[in-house]
Amino acid sequence: MPELLIPAGSLEVVKTAVRYGADAVYVGGEAFGLRAKAKNLSCDELREAVEYCHARGKKIYVTTNVIAHEGSMEAFRSYLEQIRNIKPDAVIVADPGAFSVAKEVLTGEVAIHISTQANNVNAETFQFWYSLGAERVVCGRELSLAEIQAIRSKLPEGAEIEAFIHGAMCISYSGRCLLSAFLTGREANLGACTHPCRWKYAVVEESRPGQYMPVEEDDNGTYIFNSRDLCMIEHIPELLASGIDSLKVEGRMKTALYVAIVTRAYRQAIDTCMRDPEEYRRNISQYLSEIQKSAARDYTTGFFFGRPGSEAQSYENSQNGRESVYLGTIAKLYSDGTAEFLQKNKFSVGDTILVMKPDGRNLPVSVLEMYDEEGEPIPSCPHASRMVRVRLSELPEIGDIMRTDL
Repeated sequence: MPELLIPAGSLEVVKTAVRYGADAVYVGGEAFGLRAKAKNLSCDELREAVEYCHARGKKIYVTTNVIAHEGSMEAFRSYLEQIRNIKPDAVIVADPGAFSVAKEVLTGEVAIHISTQANNVNAETFQFWYSLGAERVVCGRELSLAEIQAIRSKLPEGAEIEAFIHGAMCISYSGRCLLSAFLTGREANLGACTHPCRWKYAVVEESRPGQYMPVEEDDNGTYIFNSRDLCMIEHIPELLASGIDSLKVEGRMKTALYVAIVTRAYRQAIDTCMRDPEEYRRNISQYLSEIQKSAARDYTTGFFFGRPGSEAQSYENSQNGRESVYLGTIAKLYSDGTAEFLQKNKFSVGDTILVMKPDGRNLPVSVLEMYDEEGEPIPSCPHASRMVRVRLSELPEIGDIMRTDL
């Protein structure tokens, strides 16, 4: 069975991914990852995440896949020395220089994976990296399933292939782009992409003359251009037959709710398809309906079945309109039957909300009581990022996600 690999932008989300069915997670540390705006993990948090995953038989990989300039290489070396001591299962790198430094510093104690940023689109490239000691190569997003299968047939036994199967699709070649750097001064290849390719135009920001920011809507509130997200949950049999070792979800900037929904849906789809393909086919509409609650754009199959055309673009809006609202994750249980969580969005006493379970259930529960940080009763929790205690009609478990569906 292929690995289900899930993104995590924080320690909280690492735990969510594992709870809801990930076989492995990938995270960014404090430097050298391609999601500089994600919360990312400090070295202490990364150490805790590694211990958490390994204690549960899961793997964890650290992204170090920026295209590092000359002045950054010594800092990169020092950072890898810290990573080696923390002992994740692998680091992900994107260029030969970074690979050479990683191979020297990690000395085989931590595996090296080659990022999609390295433009891996033919068997010779895969074989090149394996011959140097890479354990895994991530497919370029431009590859079809037929091409992946052809590449797999030419590779030595034990050579691992990873491919993105869900999430945002970059319009550039395997993510290598200077558009954001040109328009905003924030470079995609250093982890700071502003995604200006998604919108109609950019406008000058008055506080930064000569700089531009992407704008989502025109004066009429309509979206002119917006690429759809990749989703392969309706094509699990094809993925299982492709020879891909690791099925990767994009989204280290996403919330715990997104991670819980997507991880659980793919976990169920993969496991069911392995056990009973007919049952999987009967349940496809349920998987898709659930995954559409993850606040994503409309979906496409990307390049997997050939080069996408205009159907891969959305000309109406950026969201599918069916998303759920993230209320919080249960962090602590008390002997009096209340549960504590960090509130993300408002809800009130008397509301009916959903509690997500890893086994696929969304339990409707009533909000019976609510208390603020001082223990005083409150009718609702209107202010985000406050610790709140709640009594529900059914006792939740630590790690349960609370949500409402629109």
